Amino acid sequence: MSTKRVLSGIQPTSDSFHLGNYLGALKQWVELQDGNDAFYCIVDLHALTGDLDPALLRKRILASAAQLIALGISPEKSTLFVQSHVAEHNQLGWIMECIAGFGEANRMTQFKDKSAKGGADSARVGLFTYPMLQAADILLYQAHYVPVGEDQRQHIELTRDLATRFNTRFGDTFRIPEGYILKSGAKIYDLQEPTNKMSKSAGSAAGVLEIMDTPEANTKKIKSATTDAGREVTFDEKEKPGISNLLTIHAALSGKSVADLENEFAGKGYGDFKAAVAEVVVEYLRPIRARALELLDDEGHLIKVLHAGADKARTVASATVAETYKNLGLVL
Repeated sequence: MSTKRVLSGIQPTSDSFHLGNYLGALKQWVELQDGNDAFYCIVDLHALTGDLDPALLRKRILASAAQLIALGISPEKSTLFVQSHVAEHNQLGWIMECIAGFGEANRMTQFKDKSAKGGADSARVGLFTYPMLQAADILLYQAHYVPVGEDQRQHIELTRDLATRFNTRFGDTFRIPEGYILKSGAKIYDLQEPTNKMSKSAGSAAGVLEIMDTPEANTKKIKSATTDAGREVTFDEKEKPGISNLLTIHAALSGKSVADLENEFAGKGYGDFKAAVAEVVVEYLRPIRARALELLDDEGHLIKVLHAGADKARTVASATVAETYKNLGLVL
């Protein structure tokens, strides 16, 4: 089978990714590098739709890059770059806005959800049009597959619709991408609200295990995790959501099965179990955090890696934009 191109992106909206990000998506990004032509993008332009602190955004772009590399994204195997470093994203984004209908843009559920939180008057136009920029992000690289979570399925369908519409009207220009809905990895829940998924936007800081947190901070969060009044370490999402979540975390990082863990902790209390989960999490994240901090200490090298990735990405993106412009009659 010939090599397939995959493309995915992540916003630099925090100082640290959390364990849910890693187990839900980024771990599979690492696996997809082998046998594929992988393009991974830090989508900083999408981060402009919220409140903006330029110094903080710059810091978070670099922190995101350092963590991706530390988690296993190899600049030798993959093309790792920052979206805004490749101007063709904006160029093709405008073309996609001109191809999209207002009605289909208005049906995008993420805009509805986010604007509902702050009120329609506070929502930026960029939040409304960002699915068209997202479509451009994908189509620029002629991606075969786009590894995303289930919540992004609607965006992939819009991208396919826009590409098909353009190709039909102006000639074959874009590969029609397929969504590669990430296989259900370990689903991690908030430590304080174990019926809600682990998320910085939805939960409290105490419920989120952050990759860049100190070992002491993550240990404290795990030992303070919400659990039921019982003592048996058994998996029961309905009756014991907190313990079930901790079992899932331990199993995902230790490689042990949930059944084996239930046997291992039979007759032991929650205190012993939480201490064991904390040790597994801390030791798993320790080398990742250390490597990320090491990369951040040499900012010049990290920026050089990102510039090299942007150069590789631009080679592909510029060819797509040139073909798009030619087919639109913009080349004289």
